[in-house]
Amino acid sequence: MTEPAAGGPVPVRILVCDDHVVVRAGLLALLDSAPGIEVVGEAGTGEEALALAARLAPDVVLMDLQLGAGIDGVETTRRLTTGTPTTGTPTTGTGRAPHVLVLTTYDTDADITRAIEAGATGYLLKAERPEELFAAIHAAAQGRTALSGPVAGRVMANLRKPRPALTDRERDILAQLATGLGNREIARALFISEATVKTHLRRIYDKLGVDTRAGAVAVAKEQRLLP
Repeated sequence: MTEPAAGGPVPVRILVCDDHVVVRAGLLALLDSAPGIEVVGEAGTGEEALALAARLAPDVVLMDLQLGAGIDGVETTRRLTTGTPTTGTPTTGTGRAPHVLVLTTYDTDADITRAIEAGATGYLLKAERPEELFAAIHAAAQGRTALSGPVAGRVMANLRKPRPALTDRERDILAQLATGLGNREIARALFISEATVKTHLRRIYDKLGVDTRAGAVAVAKEQRLLP
């Protein structure tokens, strides 16, 4: 990248993390043409991104969610934004954690929720126009939220969606379910019969619109119904 003129704006320092070599090369070529953006490194795994971020101190990490073997993009995001990747030391040499801008093809409610809860500043889809990506990078560098249109629509729809009205007992059972307990163990923990547990589970499934235990836990986490 061309050095900024004396007294000119300092470019946003970017670290790109994507496990697909061809995609990564395309992003690097694209970002190299962007004004006010400097790519300082590239990573193909979450572990590599953590190591490079600690050494290079980028302003923004452009993060894919699916990274193949090793830790995924959500866990990498969490470690980057908390500043404690493995040993409790700051992520960057400056002691300042980078902002993370997710760039992915996945736009499910669960993926969006997990990424945002992990600390991502923004969430973009790879179908976005280059201008939108550049603007989102600059926004993320300033700590401002940047969301693709479809993602923003899903977030708003979920915020407006009324949460299922679970009873206190149903919440208790759901919390036990999330720990991996079976019906018999839940009954013992809550001092109720196994038949009562099954009855409550049927009601929970109906309210959450699922038909499996795993589905109930996933929806409960997505809608923050668990303590």
